[in-house]
Amino acid sequence: MEDILQAVETILQDKPLASIQCFVLSQSWLGKTYDEMAEISGYRNNYIKEVGSELWQDLSVALGKKITKKNLHLALEKYLQEKITDQENHSQEKLGEESSLEMVSPDFSSASKIEFPSGPVPLGSPLYINRPPLEELVYNEILHPGCLIRIKAPRKTGKSSLLNRMITYAKEQSYQIAYLDFQEADEDIFASLDKFLRWFCVNVSRQLNLLPCLDDFWDTEMGSKVSCKIYFEAYLLQYIEQSPVVLALNEVHRVFEHPNIAQDFLPMLRFWHEQAKQDQIWQKLRMVVVHTTEIYIPLKLNQSPFNVGITITLPPFTLNQVQKLALAYGLNWAADCEGAKRLVPLQAMVGGHPYLVSLALYHLCHEETTLEMLLESASTQMGIYSQHLRELLSLLQKEPELMSAMEKVIATDEKVELDAIAAYKLESMGLVQLNGNQAHTMCELYRFYFSQQLGRSGS
Repeated sequence: MEDILQAVETILQDKPLASIQCFVLSQSWLGKTYDEMAEISGYRNNYIKEVGSELWQDLSVALGKKITKKNLHLALEKYLQEKITDQENHSQEKLGEESSLEMVSPDFSSASKIEFPSGPVPLGSPLYINRPPLEELVYNEILHPGCLIRIKAPRKTGKSSLLNRMITYAKEQSYQIAYLDFQEADEDIFASLDKFLRWFCVNVSRQLNLLPCLDDFWDTEMGSKVSCKIYFEAYLLQYIEQSPVVLALNEVHRVFEHPNIAQDFLPMLRFWHEQAKQDQIWQKLRMVVVHTTEIYIPLKLNQSPFNVGITITLPPFTLNQVQKLALAYGLNWAADCEGAKRLVPLQAMVGGHPYLVSLALYHLCHEETTLEMLLESASTQMGIYSQHLRELLSLLQKEPELMSAMEKVIATDEKVELDAIAAYKLESMGLVQLNGNQAHTMCELYRFYFSQQLGRSGS
């Protein structure tokens, strides 16, 4: 088995295999099914399939031929034989370039069945691209008692897709799930801390299929935070006797917009996380906090929940991941090295932004345009990104300080120092990348478009 693992790493140009990839490869070699692997490892079935699918696709690209779980034995044995036979002239180094890939086509009978990119990628979809080691890291961390996981990335970059897969994995471990999306909260909920925390507790109760009974635990003399803590430890966590509870909080940046809430609510989450170190009842609670930007509410270091636990930052797609997504969309021309080279201008134009890449590949798989035409018109009113770009422009126009900050960013190729709040808001919109408070444009698409639009509005 060691020879097989080494052979695969050699085929993948000495790219080390993650532990979960080694497991799937070895078990596949032994003839195990994905269901059997899931049962042995404790990972969910869909995740094992995703790891396997990605591994077979990597091997397909590298070897220039279709590799599946079924033909793995034959393909690798043939590769090893060829390596022995042709070792003198190193012919295997050119296999990926000399052979065209027999594409592992996604399970679509036609392009018309591929849905328009919008919202989280459905569970089990071949259009979900893993970003190792993030998925494995999240699945492992949620198993730790009292853990706090923070998932941070701009809009439309895959936060909810990753969160949904983590929730599915937790459900497979028989964990209870309480999922809250702060975008669903009415504005008046943020009027006071007491009103907000009561809304919070009612929603968690209903998510756990428990009858809300706040009045039995709420005491105005003790204060809202203490009442909320007592409600969790004396009611919610007590009634969920055996299984851990995952508290998944999405769109938490909405809380940042209300300093009167954030300055108490966020330190409270940290306190709960730290309670797990000394109180067994709090070890049942596993918290996942999802947001688009860094917190811009001043908090003391020992109060912030964002300097404890584990932080998952979603990076843009690499060229290899863009190529995998193109293959998942059925674009067979993207399979070999020449295909990857054709995708380089797309990745450069959109900076590997998952939504922008998906939108381009969706239009290409429907043969509505060519890649060259798509790139040429990308920043224009006739391009495929016109609606997305207009939405971003409209958001900037509603906040003059953000418009002014964006004008500074696009005026130069250098990084620009911005006011902290403006910088974080532009980052949450996905318009800039930050290094501290220094910002530069996220991608060439945004630079081209906003240079045209903001230059026109200023003239």
